[in-house]
Amino acid sequence: MRARLDIPAGNLHRFSHRSENLGRNRLGDTATREIVVYTPHGHDGDGLPLLVDIVGYTAGGPAHVNWKNFGENVPERLDRLIHDGELPPVSVVFPDCFTRLGGNQYIDSDAMGPWATWLTTEMLEDVEGRFKCGGPGRRGIFGKSSGGYGAIMHAMKYPKVWSAAACLSGDMAFDLCYLPEMPSALRAIARAGSIEAFVKDFEKGPKFPGNALHDLMTFAMAATYDPDPDPDVFCGIRLPVHPDTCELIEERWNTWLEHDPVRIVDRHLDALRSLKGLWLECGDIDQYNLVYGARQLHRKLDAAGVDHVYQEFADNHSSLDYRLDQSLPFLVNRLTT
Repeated sequence: MRARLDIPAGNLHRFSHRSENLGRNRLGDTATREIVVYTPHGHDGDGLPLLVDIVGYTAGGPAHVNWKNFGENVPERLDRLIHDGELPPVSVVFPDCFTRLGGNQYIDSDAMGPWATWLTTEMLEDVEGRFKCGGPGRRGIFGKSSGGYGAIMHAMKYPKVWSAAACLSGDMAFDLCYLPEMPSALRAIARAGSIEAFVKDFEKGPKFPGNALHDLMTFAMAATYDPDPDPDVFCGIRLPVHPDTCELIEERWNTWLEHDPVRIVDRHLDALRSLKGLWLECGDIDQYNLVYGARQLHRKLDAAGVDHVYQEFADNHSSLDYRLDQSLPFLVNRLTT
């Protein structure tokens, strides 16, 4: 819903992309993906910096361009910020990264697929080839929740691809955000009889209990961070806890922790120092406990002298698009100066 009708709208370009890599997944997900690219009014993309929007769990990039009640979608927000001079003109990509397990963490996984590889190679090459935008030193990535996790992981691991990143309420401090979900996941398995039965019952619908999404998310995280190497295991899903006592299986849990930004940041400080801009934020009453991980990461970055912006604001994890009014101008200004 456009905030002001006097603001000229940018253009949305939709096209289908057939990946050579994404077919390598154990979920049965398609390798053909919809990509939506925003270009501002009066621009065709040529020479503009490029941002990539990676979304939170249960969403897909194209959802961010849909009509939104009582508020702006992301393109409408971009139109307003650019029109008011608060944001330099920028192209923004909304790639479809949705999976059978309800979302994406945007890293490479034997089970989920080579998502980081796709985002940093095929997807970028297609978009930049079509619109002549971005390029080295002029690319940024941002996202909230699972997308925030993806953004900080890409900042740490792919600094030659991305020159700026914004982690908005991103998953981190796994012991605080994921371990509390394990008892519920075990109860869900016990009710369904198996993980496979749970997922297939979920897919059959026509409705699902509200807490089922949290259990599906836990299974998605398991397939992402520590997929079972046995190809016969359904979607590669195995949990890092004993099924009867919920005690940690240390070897498996340590594999999860190898993907926790708070645990691994010390190995990637030079990469983060090389960025033109790094933004980290979280609500102070985030209901998934993510603020504690954000504080830990912020303090580690501060102690290491890594230049970044940290903002903690009075809100929870939900309905935070208004925060983009601050983070997006920061990213684009850093990319263009």
